[in-house]
Amino acid sequence: MAEVVSLEEHFAIVADTDYGTRPRRVLKHGDTFAVFDPHGDIVAIENGDQGLYHAGTRFLSRFELLLGRRRPFLLSSTISADNTILAADLTNPDVVRGDLVLVPRGSLHIFRARTLWNGHSLERIRIANHSTHPIQTPLALHFDADFADVFEVRGTRRERRGRRGGDEADADRAILRYEGLDRVERQTVIRWDRHPSRFDTGAVVFSITLEPQEVTEVEISVACEVGTPHGDVRFTDIIDRAREAVAARANRACLVTSSNESLNRWFSRSSADLHMMLTETPFGLYPYAGIPWFSTPFGRDGIITALQTLWAAPDIARGVLGFLAATQATTHVEAQDAEPGKILHETRNGEMAALGEIPFGRYYGSADATPLFVVLAAAYFERTADRALIDRLWPHILSALQWMEESGDRDGDGFIEYARRSATGLIQQGWKDSYDSVFHADGTLAAAPIALCEIQGYAYQAWRGAARLARLRGDLAESRDWRARATQLRSRFDQAFWCSELGTFALALDGTKQPCRVRTSNAGHCLFSGIATTARAGRIADALMTDAMFSGWGIRTVAGGEGRYNPMSYHNGSVWPHDSAIVAAGLARYGFTGAATRILCGMLDLSQAVDAHRLPELICGFHRRGGESPTLYPVACAPQAWAAGAAYMLLCACLGLEIDAASRRVSFRQSTLPEGVDWIRLTNLSVAEARLDLLLTRHAHDVGLEVLRRDGQVEILCVK
Repeated sequence: MAEVVSLEEHFAIVADTDYGTRPRRVLKHGDTFAVFDPHGDIVAIENGDQGLYHAGTRFLSRFELLLGRRRPFLLSSTISADNTILAADLTNPDVVRGDLVLVPRGSLHIFRARTLWNGHSLERIRIANHSTHPIQTPLALHFDADFADVFEVRGTRRERRGRRGGDEADADRAILRYEGLDRVERQTVIRWDRHPSRFDTGAVVFSITLEPQEVTEVEISVACEVGTPHGDVRFTDIIDRAREAVAARANRACLVTSSNESLNRWFSRSSADLHMMLTETPFGLYPYAGIPWFSTPFGRDGIITALQTLWAAPDIARGVLGFLAATQATTHVEAQDAEPGKILHETRNGEMAALGEIPFGRYYGSADATPLFVVLAAAYFERTADRALIDRLWPHILSALQWMEESGDRDGDGFIEYARRSATGLIQQGWKDSYDSVFHADGTLAAAPIALCEIQGYAYQAWRGAARLARLRGDLAESRDWRARATQLRSRFDQAFWCSELGTFALALDGTKQPCRVRTSNAGHCLFSGIATTARAGRIADALMTDAMFSGWGIRTVAGGEGRYNPMSYHNGSVWPHDSAIVAAGLARYGFTGAATRILCGMLDLSQAVDAHRLPELICGFHRRGGESPTLYPVACAPQAWAAGAAYMLLCACLGLEIDAASRRVSFRQSTLPEGVDWIRLTNLSVAEARLDLLLTRHAHDVGLEVLRRDGQVEILCVK
């Protein structure tokens, strides 16, 4: 029981018994996001995540539309294909007096359209009378704000909170106020453009009278203000701008279409989700990790999302590299697990972060983000030939490499290990960061410092990538040294991590250098990075595709039958789309494109079985049962940036797509297309200044390639 209730889990996400069964509608813009129910309401539910959030704080905890005292009936609701508008169609319930129906249900149509924009929620409500008689009804809006930090919403309890009060209301607005313990005043300003019949600091009521076939509208705006007031923003001013911004981003990326409508729906949703999760920073675009719990920059998540989408949208990688270079640690700060050269794990706004009640205001407890930063820089140059950015990043790359060599390898054995310095930081500092995710075959938790297998793969990949960049810059001695270091690391890694009896690499080495002999998806990351020798790759591929590892939907994080296997856990048996995509990319790297295609097919089927074709952060790892839907994980984020990016990495793996911008070359190696996909079209694929439209067609034993458009000089190779 000590492990179950240990302090290490005091930032766990708390859910009540029916949390995962509630349908949700999600919007995001910049640092603002919202979670609504299908009516378009925010309903105050204990341990519920519904709300309007901005900069780490919930600015609306209730926002309910009523006809009189009753909720309208829901006809339908949806998020637009471009993720800019939540649209809900509602109607009135029967209005009765005694046995007499005064107003039959379906007489009034209420249409709600809402969008978010830079700290604002903007809504237009249209009411139409489709009866043959005049109708008078009160339209009431009830609202409240608890100003809870997002970690409070997740379940973290606080001993003290700030002061709530000083609310006010008048005929055109209400203001809800909170002064935090951080001395920052936060307020929610709710405005309406129609004269109300009643109002106070918790509700506004409009008296609506409509003749037959008459239509009227009410516009509601909500501003989330931190310190300084916002100007008044209107729905009509914003909606076209929001859609134009999304369209402009989409036009810069490569468009994927195919003969298969299921695949088209998946890519359409993935593309829209990626665009929604992207946030403008002073350094370019950054994909926030996930809604609702991780709508903020995460180093590892941003890098992996950038790698997933690099072939289709390299501007994401550019923004990620710029942001992470600017936030790279320069000093030792134990409370933040910060060390010079280390790349950010996450950064948070909000009251609890400002007060240090959580360590994540700016936190560096990731041992993999730093080598992955170097990996992304090298991959970005290969994709874009953007020498100018590499030159600007070079001091940051050198600092990251120095961290890998020194602070990341404190005992000098050539492996990167981690052990937290912060008393409240993360115990596990790989992507599986649950406290119990690293263990031995008997289930005993591994003691720190811990060297994860995939992090050694990332380090190998980083040293090789840095060697290529150094050669480009004319630093030949460093290039030779770093390549030699990578070769030595590969040899030592194989000796220390290979488990012949399992046919795969150990999950990790513990603090006494004993291997954790457990079958996990982490070994698939070692294929992705290239640290596995060709001689080992076949056995690893076989292990990954057994029934113990492949659930039918994707790759389990931990194989069935292992000591801590639990298909309902966060990291010990669940299926994560981004993890499965990385494994598929690793399999394709060693020529196992059939296995990679099998994973793509599982993920494609998953996308058709979930709400809005949106891959969630993770699902439970139960084996796929014929004719049944996947078992959802109750508090999974959706959308999640690297879950959306998984579609792009999976397709790239199956096509064997490689882009060398410096040589102006696009290669397709051992391409495969799954059954049911006759052709795939890539539109507006960029290679330096050139643009391509390509058609790949499935044949019995290979894939054909046709160039539909070639603007600029590009060589295209198809390697069988």
